[in-house]
Amino acid sequence: MQILLIGGSPAQRSRTQILLDHSADWLSHRGAQTLTWRATDIPAEVLLHAQFSHPSIAQLREDVAQADGIIIASPVYKAAYTGVLKAMIDLLPERGFEHKVVLPLMTAGSANHLLALDFSLKPLVAALKAEEIISGVYASDQQIHYPDADHPARIDEDVKRRLQDNLEAFYQALQRRPSQQQAVA
Repeated sequence: MQILLIGGSPAQRSRTQILLDHSADWLSHRGAQTLTWRATDIPAEVLLHAQFSHPSIAQLREDVAQADGIIIASPVYKAAYTGVLKAMIDLLPERGFEHKVVLPLMTAGSANHLLALDFSLKPLVAALKAEEIISGVYASDQQIHYPDADHPARIDEDVKRRLQDNLEAFYQALQRRPSQQQAVA
């Protein structure tokens, strides 16, 4: 089982990435192979000028094609996903998430942007023709803590529980797929 994690934060230090890292660890412990693409992995000029033929975009497109499932995450900027995430997505094929199970994640400064998950990120995922979209998780900045000298990165228990419930639903949806059932047989 191959899982691609796509992080849409333009920041090197990112609460969104903390959620993705936790998700990758959770899935790896269940035997899934994970690969993460961050918006910062692609040169800005490649995204800005929509350089479809750039090697990093060719690799991203290949990784999307090979993935059984995708976890896509973004901080909320101006009531929606980030522009850099949209720039990445614009370089994917029109039906790039076809036959994929997708779990959307969003983070924001407060609970005020909770609806961005349902009215911004999920429609983007649906436009890419995802086969199944899991409910998703929204977390505020106060619920995700950066690592410091004394502690690793931490996620509040409520968010961790919701994330693990969604990861379990994501994992089970992937297990139901014919390709996974054939691999187990």
